[in-house]
Amino acid sequence: MKTIRKIICIDEEKCDGCGQCVINCAEGALAIIDGKAKVISDNLCDGLGACIGECPQDALEIIEREAEEFDEEAVEEHLSNTKTEEEAPKIMVCGCPSTQIQSFASADACREVNRPVEMRSQTESALSHWPVQIRLVPPTAPFLKGADLLIAADCVPVAFPSLHQDFLKGRVVMIGCPKFDDANEYIDKFKSIFITAGIKSITTVVMEVPCCSGLPAMVKRGLELSGRSIPINQVTVSTRGKIIDRRKVA
Repeated sequence: MKTIRKIICIDEEKCDGCGQCVINCAEGALAIIDGKAKVISDNLCDGLGACIGECPQDALEIIEREAEEFDEEAVEEHLSNTKTEEEAPKIMVCGCPSTQIQSFASADACREVNRPVEMRSQTESALSHWPVQIRLVPPTAPFLKGADLLIAADCVPVAFPSLHQDFLKGRVVMIGCPKFDDANEYIDKFKSIFITAGIKSITTVVMEVPCCSGLPAMVKRGLELSGRSIPINQVTVSTRGKIIDRRKVA
């Protein structure tokens, strides 16, 4: 039955698909579809707006319009089905490529074994999670819990050929561009991660070019605002892919 009530509205022009609202919707009413947050079904949204404060792009608001009434039973069924779907990839790690897989290691090993010998990669990827862009990683991401964190400028993987072997193995990685992305957004993201995730250590890897120097400063500022004490190692790479500086940050 439809009625005039409060319900979430998403401005798709502002939405960048970061997914933070999805994580903070207890009813599971939101999902990222074609790169944008969308309401799956009106009857799953309670209209209270708990997701609004988590949107960095201010793309969400509560409006009043005709919509299906909020249905708690439908929410419970939806959450139950969603939980079942999330558990399935842990068993079917070699299934359909479109399946969301939490652990890359098992799936990659499975695919590698089934490739012809001549097509098998010579270098193993150390990436253990997705997403990796700083703007897209929510502070509540499970892979951040108790992690050794690697924060790298996004030019580094192109210039430094052994990033996986030398830095990424055993770490959770986040990459971004301190020149083109919003500095305050980065600082707020780092602050939230350091407060909630129990990060054990931080390693920053940046290029020698001036525009990269801001990233370690953003990390340090985020750490200061969080009130946490986490050791930081800072590494600088030349444009020719050589490590030219390595230091511990107080």
